[in-house]
Amino acid sequence: MKALVDPNKCTACGVCEEVCPASAITLAATMAQVSDDCTLCGMCVDTCEFGAISLPEVGTGPMANLADYRGVWVYAEWREGVLHRVGSELLGAGRKLADKRGVELSAVVLGHCLDGIGEQLLPYGADRVLLVDRPELAHFTDEAYSGALRELVRRERPEILLAGATAIGRSFIPRVAAGLGTGLTADCTELDISAEGLLLQTRPAFGGNVMATIVCPHRRPQMATVRPKVMKPTVDPRGGRIEPVEPPPECLQSRVEVLEVIPERDATARLTEADVIVSGGRGLKKAENFALLEQLAQLMNGAVGASRGAVEEGWIDPSHQVGQTGRTVAPTLYLAVGLSGAIQHVVGMQGSQIIVAVNKDPNAPIFDVASYGVRADLFEFIPAFIRKLKQEQGG
Repeated sequence: MKALVDPNKCTACGVCEEVCPASAITLAATMAQVSDDCTLCGMCVDTCEFGAISLPEVGTGPMANLADYRGVWVYAEWREGVLHRVGSELLGAGRKLADKRGVELSAVVLGHCLDGIGEQLLPYGADRVLLVDRPELAHFTDEAYSGALRELVRRERPEILLAGATAIGRSFIPRVAAGLGTGLTADCTELDISAEGLLLQTRPAFGGNVMATIVCPHRRPQMATVRPKVMKPTVDPRGGRIEPVEPPPECLQSRVEVLEVIPERDATARLTEADVIVSGGRGLKKAENFALLEQLAQLMNGAVGASRGAVEEGWIDPSHQVGQTGRTVAPTLYLAVGLSGAIQHVVGMQGSQIIVAVNKDPNAPIFDVASYGVRADLFEFIPAFIRKLKQEQGG
């Protein structure tokens, strides 16, 4: 499917060709032509002053009775006895949405042996915490977790459901949305409510060149995932309550049995939790040079990150990748070493409090977003910086 051009209205002015982010529009002698590369983003429709371009009609399916749905829910991720911080971050965002709608904010926790977990969430604005404490949920499986959450949604009908775009969230939340027959917007960077009560879900598109705002007008709940550290947690105790919930046993059935959980042993890969990140790009030239960054990260009690280019070269494991197609991070200090500053990388680290760029190219785009810039050869600067840190630390 692609955008439609009315030959009777098109003047071949060329404006649509200029704004098309997919380069799908070309000009013929008398009108614009749209190729199969069209992504139906609608930018050409919005910019055509002659009304010559339209999008094809697509089916919306049966419309849900929207009045039956009320409340904002946040899935608070629990993994092997620990709550993920993205839950408290989403409660901060969910609190604002719930207040605008005049509804309750609820956190949902799935797991086993959840004593004390609900009390950890109440200070962040939740009006109630729904606890599903079952042995079948002790270890994550797609089927059991999606079945339990889907049953709760069908029973209580929230109008909005938010979840973290973590490995677990990305694994089972799409299954929940598909089972409920509703839409899901992934990796949102901003959430708001329209005057009509629609969840405005904003996320980067086309490599970060466009910010798309997506709505789900016909189905409920409206579902979105948000990467860790994109939202900020807010302490806002409301004197909420904790409600144990017992789903039907058939919802918890799974064809997968977890035999063993092996914790990740590479501490430097825990990017989303690090206060300091030392990240490298193609400027490092080869895999062995990442040892410099690992040494520096250890001295600063930080983690090692990487650009997509460095990962694609095979220099470092993909778990270290920062950017739109990797991890979104927001550390106190982000040290960008040998990174050009491609937009897809910047999208994943622009929330850092302080960004320090080290690059010998004075025109590198990374300097445009950096708090401080060091114009130097990284192979001279980083070893000297390491020596200075060791000297100050008495090493």
